[in-house]
Amino acid sequence: MPRPLARLGLPFAAGLFLWASAASAQTDFRELTPTERAVFHSQIREALLGLPRHLLPDAPAPALDIMGDAIAQDLSRLKDSRSALFSPDLPGFGPADAALTVALFTAPDCPDCAAAEADLRRLAETRDLRVTLLDIDAHRDLAQALEIDLAPSYVLPDMMLRGHIPMIVMERYLPQ
Repeated sequence: MPRPLARLGLPFAAGLFLWASAASAQTDFRELTPTERAVFHSQIREALLGLPRHLLPDAPAPALDIMGDAIAQDLSRLKDSRSALFSPDLPGFGPADAALTVALFTAPDCPDCAAAEADLRRLAETRDLRVTLLDIDAHRDLAQALEIDLAPSYVLPDMMLRGHIPMIVMERYLPQ
């Protein structure tokens, strides 16, 4: 179903032009203060950017950051939980001072968790990788703080991944 403004198309743009013309006929723009002029220009710009894209093909698309807040919150939680996730004192495998770190949340009797751990063990043989193994039930507070509710879940220093990730895909998430 077309949006109401899209159906208006050219008549709407013409009406906007006529409105601006009438406003300018009633107002001598030379008498406006710089602040008033800036406000008026801002209102016109906002109205024009609200037009359907096919009327103004060269107009910049409005910036959409739908997940920006959620990502920022996740990164903050990761930063706050860093030592609880990646401490070399925690159970796991790989060199304690490895350049790459991953925390793997697992659950007992979870076939996908066993596959995820096996994949990470193979990766640790060829990369400088330390993997921390965390039982999702034993580390319930940490899992809840990170909003992790599924095992396996991978936690990297800058992202969280839910569910088993095939090794070929996991290699792409790890920097070279």
